[in-house]
Amino acid sequence: MQGCVHIVDDDASFRTAMERRLKHADYEVATYPSALHFLVNLPAESIPSCILLDVRIPGQSGPELQRRLKELGSTLPIIFLTGYPDIATTVRTIKAGADDFLIKPVSSDDLLGAIARAIALHKETRGLKSKLDVVRANVAALTPREREVFLLVIRGAPNKQVARALGCTERTVKAHRHRVMEKMQVQSWAELVSLAERIGVFESAAGA
Repeated sequence: MQGCVHIVDDDASFRTAMERRLKHADYEVATYPSALHFLVNLPAESIPSCILLDVRIPGQSGPELQRRLKELGSTLPIIFLTGYPDIATTVRTIKAGADDFLIKPVSSDDLLGAIARAIALHKETRGLKSKLDVVRANVAALTPREREVFLLVIRGAPNKQVARALGCTERTVKAHRHRVMEKMQVQSWAELVSLAERIGVFESAAGA
């Protein structure tokens, strides 16, 4: 099994034909007649997957579902399908993060190529997300004082300045700094800063 494809389209005959085509290509397939049905049965992201999403589905449209999934933090790549090409919609959905935009009827080569790229992207995204989840867990494991040291150190504050800010000795700061590096599983200050940036520590602090 190469991955899972979630088809969201109100056309039952299209869903059936697409499901048959994709299962023949060794994909697991799940189908949904509406955006609401998809949201109610929101799939887990534990296996490499993507969404084939019709633009003009009744009720919540394809682009509206795309926005909702983004709000929910979904990392599933979206391939839009439409029988009515609209440049403005295409540009809007691509800018909002759509992985591809295909025109019905779509050839097997174009379809399978787009799906393969989307699922490869999801594998990569899932791998990165897992790594960042570990980093966030490591930050959460810091003691309050270690976290204070961490936040000052990633901003480039030298040990003397950190000691002055926290009212302790440089020796104590060095000990805390060493434990922070160990808990964060990094070997250098640059690596520590890079991880902090990737999990949004700087943005969080700026908004606090």
